[in-house]
Amino acid sequence: MPGLYLHIPFCRQACHYCDFHFSTSLARKPAVLAALAREVELRADFFGPNPAPLTSIYFGGGTPSLLTADELLALFEHIGRFFAWAADAEITLEANPDDLSPQWLADLRATPVNRLSVGIQSFHEPHLRLMNRAHSAADALTCLGRARDAGFANFSLDLIYGIPAPDHSAWARDLDTALALAPPHLSAYALTVEPRTALGRWTAKGRFRPSTDDFTARQFELLTTALVGAGYEHYEISNFARPGRHARHNSAYWDGAAYLGLGPSAHSFDGRATRWATVASNAAYVAALERGELPATAETLTPRDRANEYLMTSLRTSRGTDLARLRTEFGRDVRATHAAYLADLLARGLATHHADTLRLTTAGRLLADDITLALFE
Repeated sequence: MPGLYLHIPFCRQACHYCDFHFSTSLARKPAVLAALAREVELRADFFGPNPAPLTSIYFGGGTPSLLTADELLALFEHIGRFFAWAADAEITLEANPDDLSPQWLADLRATPVNRLSVGIQSFHEPHLRLMNRAHSAADALTCLGRARDAGFANFSLDLIYGIPAPDHSAWARDLDTALALAPPHLSAYALTVEPRTALGRWTAKGRFRPSTDDFTARQFELLTTALVGAGYEHYEISNFARPGRHARHNSAYWDGAAYLGLGPSAHSFDGRATRWATVASNAAYVAALERGELPATAETLTPRDRANEYLMTSLRTSRGTDLARLRTEFGRDVRATHAAYLADLLARGLATHHADTLRLTTAGRLLADDITLALFE
């Protein structure tokens, strides 16, 4: 199940919580797109001889919806010279609500993109302003209808919870509004304050006070209750989907499948033990590819790294961790090394153990990071 990821490192403005690599200047966009095309050529043998067709292509960022349909078509044409993709491949493009005009959506329909991931984040205007989102609450309410009208029936929307507030009423309204729009897929992430962001600087100066862990945990519980109650499958800690609408691209990440990442700051994995990280600088990225060089560094994962990564990703999913696979493929027998800890998880209702599979309960998912760290070697 090979996948292709393309990082589009441009945004109209900087969201106050975001620490991904991007630039708010579009001056380098033509040069970056030319470098992307060159990187496609240099990576043509990434999946080896006679590789299986790509099952997913994902445009992330940044804000890929800043690309025009012509720019996307040129990229697809170039990718198609070096990589084949399956007829039913999931081809996702991340988009901001303010970019989803009827004309842009109509133009996008002429490209191979067949799925949108829309960064709503909130339907509450004060929260959008706090996060410095470029769109308004009105855009958030109407953009998905425009996408459906244009023929994009397969879409996901993103929400952010744990935004400081006097109570949970704004979050409850966000959930009600999202469910009324009936998205096939929904992703929800807790607001995280990263040091190099505006929120991080404000927090350090005492100008911003993040929500407490208890407040954020309660919003996660409200999220889970609402979405599961509405028939969504909670298939990964941050992801919910209608049956058959799991995100194929991200699911492949969690399964440990091979993927190729193109663009500044993108990562790649060969599905075995080697990962690549591309330089997180538009200027350095363009300069290297103009010289015909790949601006990426390789890292060889140790067996311990691979075991820990499998634990981390699998415990986040509804499938859970296959303890037999952990023993045979990665040489880790947590039933032997962590017997007392596992028994405590089960006794506290934080996990279940059935058919040699360890799964976190809803209560356990609130503590997923701590549980994973406790099981790391």
